[in-house]
Amino acid sequence: MNRTISQRELRNQSAAVLREVQAGQILVVTRNGEPIAELRPIRPRRYVPRAIIADAATRAPRIDAARFRADVDAIIDQTVDG
Repeated sequence: MNRTISQRELRNQSAAVLREVQAGQILVVTRNGEPIAELRPIRPRRYVPRAIIADAATRAPRIDAARFRADVDAIIDQTVDG
């Protein structure tokens, strides 16, 4: 469950508030009782080694470029209106 804090609490207790967010808590910030912002942790990026991506690409099915283009053309009107 999200915790609600006031703008004043954010200002006066910013270090403690940021520790909560860093620990995974989502906080809703209010001004005069109205929600105005949400503080949430940023998810760390997942690193995928190049070798895993290259291996996946070698096992992926081949794409027939002409057939792919025909499928796209059948779905999307690519005319330009001047």
